[in-house]
Order: sequence, then C-alpha cells, then structure tokens
Amino acid sequence: MIMPLGPSHGWGVCGRYLALAMDRLTPVRLITEDLECEAQNDSSHYRALSNIHVPREGLCHRAAGQGELHLDGPLLQCIEGPTLRPWFTRAEAWRRVGYTFFETTRLRREDVTAARSYFDWIAAGSTWCERILKDHGLNSVNTVIQGVDLEKFNPGYAVKERYAERFVVFSGGKLELRKGQDIVIRAFKVLQDRHEDVLLVNAWYNPWDDSIMTMKMSPCIDFQMPEGEYFQAISRLLLANGIEPGKVVTLPPVPHANMAEIYRDSDCGLFPNRCEGGTNLVLMEYMACGKPAIVSFCTGHMDVVDGENSILLRAMGRLRIQNQRGETVQEWDNPNIDEVIAGLEWAYQNRDSLKALGRRAGESMQELTWGKAA
Repeated sequence: MIMPLGPSHGWGVCGRYLALAMDRLTPVRLITEDLECEAQNDSSHYRALSNIHVPREGLCHRAAGQGELHLDGPLLQCIEGPTLRPWFTRAEAWRRVGYTFFETTRLRREDVTAARSYFDWIAAGSTWCERILKDHGLNSVNTVIQGVDLEKFNPGYAVKERYAERFVVFSGGKLELRKGQDIVIRAFKVLQDRHEDVLLVNAWYNPWDDSIMTMKMSPCIDFQMPEGEYFQAISRLLLANGIEPGKVVTLPPVPHANMAEIYRDSDCGLFPNRCEGGTNLVLMEYMACGKPAIVSFCTGHMDVVDGENSILLRAMGRLRIQNQRGETVQEWDNPNIDEVIAGLEWAYQNRDSLKALGRRAGESMQELTWGKAA
C-alpha cells in the first residue's frame, strides 16, 4: 500500500485505517512518510503501523536511481484528486489499484488517458465519483465506501455530558467554500436571533490558506478573513457576520481519536456541504455516535444518508465557480438557506424526535466498517 498518513486530514485517517484493516487480512507493507504524526495521535495505532511501515524516502532514492520501483505484490495506491495521478508515480506492480476522492465533474482528457496506464482498476470513494469516472470513459471502476472505527465512534457517546442547558449545533470540516461553513454561519445567525440558548461548536481548522480563501466566493456571508492567530481570526469572521461571541465555541485541532467526545456534547450536526467526493468521514463518525444530522443530499453524502437516518436538505441550486477570465471551472450543488434554517428550527423544536433520529443514525453506520472497506 502507498498511502499518506496524518491525523488532521481525510487521506491520513483513511490511509491509517485501511492499512490496519488490510493487515488483518493479508501481509501488508505500508509505504508512506514518517510515522511520528501517528505517535502523537494514537499510540496503539502507531505501534501496529510501525510493524508494517516502509519509509517512502528510501524507496524514492531507489526509484530515482533505477527507474521505476518494481514491487513483488499487488499495489493499492491513493490517487491525487482530479489529476488521477498516483501518489508515487514510479511504482510498478503486477496488479495496480488506485483509490480516489475528488470534487469535480470535469476531468481532463489527457488525465483520463494517463490513468489507464497507471492503474488496472480504480476504487472510487463514492458512487458519485464512480459515475463521473465512467462518464469520462473509465470503466474499470467500482465504489469502496470508507469505514468507521466503531470502537472510538459509537452510540456510547449519544448522551450529552456538558451544555445541558444549551441547544448545541456542531459543524465540522476544514473551513472552505466546498464544505459550506458560510451556509452554517448564515443559518445559525437566524437560529441565534430566535433562541437565546443556542450554541455553535465548530471544528474548522484548516492549515491550507488557498482553500480557506475560496470562501471569498461565498454568496452567503461577508468573508474578509482577518489576519492573526486562528481563534482571533474565526471570532472576527463570525462577529462580522452577526454571530454573538457567547454563542460560539471554536475548537483547536483535536486529535482524531478524541473527536467522539466533542460530538457527544452536541444536539445536532449541520453538514450543508456542496460537494463530497467521498462519503464525508466526519459526518459518518458523527452519526456513528448516535447523533442526528442535517445533511445536504448530494454527491458522496447520498451513499450514507437517507430520510430515515438524517434530516435531508434536498432543495439544491447550483453554484458556479469561475476563474479570473470569467470561465466556469467548477459547478457544485448549493443548499437552500431557507431549507437549512427550517431544518435547524425543526431540530430545536423536536428534541425527542431528534434523539430517535440519532439512534437510527448510529444503527445505520454499524455495517460501514474499515474491515468491510478493506
């Protein structure tokens, strides 16, 4: 396997869990960068990964000196987004499988052609991704949905231990236009103006400035990201859009292994994401904790949510992203603000029904394990 690691991004979590689950099925060599990022996140995972880890750096030197790196078994490798390029392009094996997540409906013809030479088969992170690949002529494709670590994320975290007197809305995912935090801000502003006891808990940390600045294209909020350290910047952003400081908790980067404790102390999750190439692992783990969510019914979300396990946002518009020449380079679904507000208000007014919805959410995630993905 050739996969990135890291506790703070989706590929890192996916790479870790797939490697561990694969190793239970067959001997595995995990080719990746340094493992120290995992040592800080989960010591038991770090020890298990150390037993199968092969440093990528050493293999890079071998490949550079001898041409392509030839492996003596089948290879599973992550794909770098819509370019469809493998993470380690010099690796060769007798069976080459790529795993991909991307957030575009537009693939370049030359990238599709190159993908046929890189991979014998492609596993897509959602049926939405699979359909786009097939629409572009790649037929050796199927969907493999991510899993949930049910030891860490389970209905044992369904009952709040803090904020008993508040109605807590959780919003997660790195701050960027695609994830829809601008919709969260706009809708929560209405909720806070109606009800004194609401609280927004956000886990939006994003180390990549370029993706943060996509928020400048938001049709929902005034986005002038203030300079300064993270907490001050988020506070000023929220204040500029009318969110009262006493109704917000902004979280620092939290180790993945500890996120269930954050989910536990919320009443409802809000995920109005415009596009997900995968199934949104944060959403899956939130639901696995027996927590109800308001979810955009589009792209990768459609593989894991339905009208029985979540509150669906169905009224989608289209958001066109243009480059500096005015050309449309991207087109995403765009949740309707009024429907988002209505979903939040229903959740606020129907706490008992919300808890029942959370139970069904937790039950629906029980079969979506990393073992099944492996």
